[in-house]
Amino acid sequence: MQSHLQFNLKYSFLFILSIFFGCQPMAQQRILTHNEVNHHPKLILTQKGVAEIKSKLGSIPLFDTSLEEAKAEIDAEIRLGIEVPIPKDLSGGYTHERHKRNFLMMQKAGVLFQILEDDTYAKYVRDMLMAYAKLYPTLPIHPQERSYARGKLFWQALNDSNWLVYTSQAYDCIYDWLSKEERDVLENDLFRPFADYISIGNPQFFNRVHNHSTWGNVAVGMIAVVMDDAELLDRALHGIKDDNLPKGMRDDDGGMIKKEGQKVGFYGNLDEPFSPDGYYTEGPYYQRYAMYPFLIFAQALQNVKPELKIFEYKDGVLLKAVNALLNLTDVNGDFFPINDAQKGMSYYSRELVTCVDIAYYYGGQNPELLDIAQKQNRVSLDDTGLSVAVAIKEGKAKPFVKKSIELRDGQMGDEGAIGILRSDDLELVFKYAAQGLSHGHYDKLSFSLYNAGQEVLQDYGLARYVNIEQKGGGNYLKENTTWAKQTIAHNTLVQNETSHFNGNYETGSQHHSEKYLFDVEDKNLQVVSAIEENAYPGTKIQRTMALIKDADFENPFVLDIVKVNSATSNNYDLPFYYLGQLLQTNFKYETPKTLTQLGDSNGYQHLYKEGFGISDGNNTSFNWMLDNTFYTLTSVTSKGDELVLARIGANDPAFNLRREPAFIIRKKDKKDAIFVSLLETHGSYSPVSELALNAYGQIKNIRVILNDEAYTAIEITSKNNKKWLFAMANNNSSDDGQHQLYINDTTVKWEGPFVFKPIN
Repeated sequence: MQSHLQFNLKYSFLFILSIFFGCQPMAQQRILTHNEVNHHPKLILTQKGVAEIKSKLGSIPLFDTSLEEAKAEIDAEIRLGIEVPIPKDLSGGYTHERHKRNFLMMQKAGVLFQILEDDTYAKYVRDMLMAYAKLYPTLPIHPQERSYARGKLFWQALNDSNWLVYTSQAYDCIYDWLSKEERDVLENDLFRPFADYISIGNPQFFNRVHNHSTWGNVAVGMIAVVMDDAELLDRALHGIKDDNLPKGMRDDDGGMIKKEGQKVGFYGNLDEPFSPDGYYTEGPYYQRYAMYPFLIFAQALQNVKPELKIFEYKDGVLLKAVNALLNLTDVNGDFFPINDAQKGMSYYSRELVTCVDIAYYYGGQNPELLDIAQKQNRVSLDDTGLSVAVAIKEGKAKPFVKKSIELRDGQMGDEGAIGILRSDDLELVFKYAAQGLSHGHYDKLSFSLYNAGQEVLQDYGLARYVNIEQKGGGNYLKENTTWAKQTIAHNTLVQNETSHFNGNYETGSQHHSEKYLFDVEDKNLQVVSAIEENAYPGTKIQRTMALIKDADFENPFVLDIVKVNSATSNNYDLPFYYLGQLLQTNFKYETPKTLTQLGDSNGYQHLYKEGFGISDGNNTSFNWMLDNTFYTLTSVTSKGDELVLARIGANDPAFNLRREPAFIIRKKDKKDAIFVSLLETHGSYSPVSELALNAYGQIKNIRVILNDEAYTAIEITSKNNKKWLFAMANNNSSDDGQHQLYINDTTVKWEGPFVFKPIN
């Protein structure tokens, strides 16, 4: 049974005072300016905005529905009563989830008070805040010792910052309703000590570039705006001036905390992680998480300090970031799991509802964003949400069309990129980016493939069950380091069973892959190519991926070319993490009676060796079915190449890893090597009619007909003996380059870096 707090005499007296002296929200409607610091709400809601919302209630369906849903939720919560338990749990535990729910409920209740003018909601917020004001001064650091920056309400200061970001909004909504005595208690006993603790008390958390510090900066900034505290606001925007942190300090994951000359604070976190295209270097999962504080604080700054022109900062990067995020989703709206990422997170999350509304309101009212808002089927209960709901009612929405796109990485956009090729239902995601801070994986030149939103060749994502207490308290599991971050866990090249950069974060952070080309002008021939020369010193890897649509094939197909050149002989592994049921191969393999692990370290210790074959020198064909669709991977192999059927799950007694399969092509004792594969999507199976249509691929043979320093040429032959040539210049990616090859007694000429054409 949890211990719940009761008001002491001091707080009971203030509660009585509020009944007599508490005032209603100001009836006079005025346009908020940045000098009107004594009038609330001013943070996210504004007095002018509240007046407009009230004038339209009952006439804007999407806004009205969103309001009704929030009211029903908060009314139910009020009936349950206020619970403010003594903190003790990790993520997923009772106290963690209760405090998390409390800040979400307070924020919504504050909004309801402003819109509906019902004191019930103000009293609910006030009473809960008073309970926290009584509790907070008594709290030691959270008893769970897992974090590099422990909070008080939560096990990490990050979650304490979540609490303050949302609670600041609730406080702003009832600020004028409270008596001065109540505000003094809340600010002196709760908000200022809270802001000091997560900043001055935890400089290693607050003064860095990371999604954690973004939340910390914004938390301090939000409460600073509400309380009109200039010192706190400066701390939020620019960081702590003298943090006394040692240079080179790292967090629990090895992530850098302090770098020489690094800019910190809100502006520092705007400058470094975002590229000019709006891509956030940690990847879309954490970009989604960080975008809420970035945008909600930007909205507050726009309301109270419009002279900062925050939405214009860095060429409007915050608004670009929303567009980037939406393009980093599959057809179902799920984010591609790049770096640490939980699969299934999508633009239906509460963060993205806020992001879409803010981006529409402040970003030129792009009608395509209304399409996303319609799918989300709810809006923020503020000025931005109202504008979206009104525009949808007026029929202004236009389809949000996701096209092939390259999103550059790095502060200056010069640290590689994420390339996404789209054709019909296929989406190919190719990663040739920077490390991605401490949430990054060692997976240069990795890719994943989706068909109609279904993962076909997967990126594993993270090893964590977020907020599920039974699995490590809902936090990162050790397998995130021993498996999910390792190179072998991805669809990319592994040399000598070691991870890129030897799995060393500091080394990986110094390098990024280099774009060679990204060309999607021809929708039937889209090509992306990138080079990695630092993952394995002395080895150059170039991967070229083409998404080709041809009338002779049922669906677009993927051509994958991995070209390796090294100063020394090595063993090379190229895995394909397919999802679905293996149906057939054209090579013989043996299955052991007893499963053994594939290797001893660098992720290999987590792979079972389920089958093993040897190539006879011909193409290998690997055919499987997923979600009633057939797939065939045809690969060029040399005689003696090893063909491994593997499965994730070895050395995992707690069953923390998903038991999913892989097909690995292994070339041994080679300096230079080339891996060429073609993936077809074809046919269908109906469990109702029990008919399999077009269950086999159309490829008869793939042949490397030229591979030298200057050119690579591939011949593709279908089962009806039709042939095609794909050729690429390896040293000249210019669009106007002139090329000529003599192949099969024929001269082939083309302009630009590559060509795909029939040759018979």
